[in-house]
Amino acid sequence: MTTAQPISTPAPEPAGDPADAGVIRSLPLSKALNLGLRAALAGSDRVLLMGEDIGRLGGVFRVTEGLQAEFGDRRVIDTPLAESGIVGTAIGLAMAGFRPVLEIQFDGFVFPAFDQITSQLAKITNRHEGAVRMPIVIRIPYGGHIGAVEHHQESPEAYFTHTPGLRVVSPSTPNDAYWMMQEAIASDDPVIFLEPKSRYWQKGEVDTRAPALPLHASRLVRRGTDVTLVGHGAMVHTLLQAAALAESEGTSCEVIDLRSLSPVDYGPVLDSVRRTGRMVYAQEAPGFTSLGSEVAATVMEKAFFALESPVLRVSGFDTPFPPAKLEGTYLPDADRILEAVDRALAY
Repeated sequence: MTTAQPISTPAPEPAGDPADAGVIRSLPLSKALNLGLRAALAGSDRVLLMGEDIGRLGGVFRVTEGLQAEFGDRRVIDTPLAESGIVGTAIGLAMAGFRPVLEIQFDGFVFPAFDQITSQLAKITNRHEGAVRMPIVIRIPYGGHIGAVEHHQESPEAYFTHTPGLRVVSPSTPNDAYWMMQEAIASDDPVIFLEPKSRYWQKGEVDTRAPALPLHASRLVRRGTDVTLVGHGAMVHTLLQAAALAESEGTSCEVIDLRSLSPVDYGPVLDSVRRTGRMVYAQEAPGFTSLGSEVAATVMEKAFFALESPVLRVSGFDTPFPPAKLEGTYLPDADRILEAVDRALAY
């Protein structure tokens, strides 16, 4: 059980009409998600949205704003404050042929539903030898940088990437948010959709004419020759900041956005490491037994003879996420990434 926490957001912008296809627009990530959800709702009456305060309020981050008014309260459903019940109900709806999209209000609130996700949702298709599919998307705003209180800033991705049967993705740009949301809803497997809440209000171009990369493809964001920087979600932008600072000091960094955390598309990562010989992985989550640990180990196994230095990781500390005043110390920034770049180059 949780209580809704109002979040101060900029004045909402019109998300546009689904018929407004074929346009490149500048949208904040939250409105790109709204547009993606609207397109999925318009495309199939089997798509349902469920969550706490997603209807009349439009969600605490306004991602679902206007959708209940457009599609009705039988398709955009305000639920009780009971995360386990939301996921359990969605499992039944999926068995009946629906494609539920659930909103968990904040990252730290997902744990009351953890048993339903890991013990039931993730296993049902395997349990029925593929005869029963679970086309459920669970949207989770995650990560820091908004100065929130306990349970409102966490990076729980490793719990879900560790669970077979779940797909886990995270967009870093509005264009990816728009397309990846529709691709996730089209998946017949359950998808944990991690939304970097610090990027909700950052604008970027959304091209509604041509699909972006497939849902589980990683993306080369910036070319470089000396060190490969890898991350996902909000951390991609921190990596780009670090790469720009490194360039001013004569070091060329390549940046890769992982996009899909399970499964991981290692092709672009390994190709890059084989060119640069060095890699730094950065994440907001604690470092111990994390996604960064898995990626680092895999790169060491598959590209060992191309490496000029060990793969280095920059992460949050192995502590609970701290109070807002300390998040600047806890979260990796460009300086911590550059320190790792310097250590990699010093080998």
